[in-house]
Amino acid sequence: MSFVLSIAFPLIVGTGPMDEALRATEAPDSLRAAFTVEMSSAKASRTFAFDPREPEGRRWQLIIARGEDGDLDQAAAAWGAEAAPDGRLFPDDLRASFGETVYVDDMGPAWRLKFQHAPSPNDGALDIWATQRLQAEAWMEPGDGRFMRIDYALPRPVRGPKGGRLTRFEQSYLLETEPEWGLTYVSQFQLNFEAKAAFRTVRQNYTAVITEATFFFASPELEQHFVSAQLEPVWPR
Repeated sequence: MSFVLSIAFPLIVGTGPMDEALRATEAPDSLRAAFTVEMSSAKASRTFAFDPREPEGRRWQLIIARGEDGDLDQAAAAWGAEAAPDGRLFPDDLRASFGETVYVDDMGPAWRLKFQHAPSPNDGALDIWATQRLQAEAWMEPGDGRFMRIDYALPRPVRGPKGGRLTRFEQSYLLETEPEWGLTYVSQFQLNFEAKAAFRTVRQNYTAVITEATFFFASPELEQHFVSAQLEPVWPR
C-alpha cells in the first residue's frame, strides 16, 4: 500500500516558484499564434485553423466536420468571431485571478493550489457571478516553475442571477510551454455546462485540443524588445 504525504501551507501570490510560473503565463500583447484546434462533443467534431496573418474573413477556417451538434457549432462560431481568437491560448490574467493568497498542498513534484477566483479585467458580470461560486484549483511544477492545469467546478447547483438554476459547471485548462520563449499556453480546455430555466435547458459539453500552434511576434522590432526585456535582471517581488 502506498500513499502520498502532502504538506499544506498558505502562499502569497507572486512569491517563491509561483512568481516564475506566473511570469511564464504573461505573454506580451505583441505575441500572436497561428493554430489548429479540434473541437469535439459526444455527437460531433470540428477542426478549425486560425492564422492572424491571413486576410480578414479567411483567418478562421473550417477544415474537417464530422457529425451534427448545433451547440458545438455555436461555441465554434463564437470563438471564431472574436477579434483575436488566439487570445484564448494565453492565460495572461491568471495572476489577477488568483487574488492575494492561495493554499498549497505540496505533493513533492507537484503543488496543488486552491484559490478563490478573483475578478479580472477579462471577466464580464456573468463570469464574476459564476466564479464566486466555483471551487478553483491549479496544478504547478515547483521545480520547473510552470503551471500544468487549472480547474473550476461548481460544488452544488445554484440559482442564477436572473432566475433559473446553474446545475453543472466544470471547466479545465491544460497548459504547456512553447519551446522558443518558454511561455505557457493553453493546449486543451474542456467545458461541461448546464443551466435550466422555465421550459428550457442550455447545455455545452465539449473539448478543444490545440493540435498545432506556431507563435510569433507582430514585428521583428517587437520580438527584439521582448528578448531584450527578458535579459534584464528580475528583482524579487
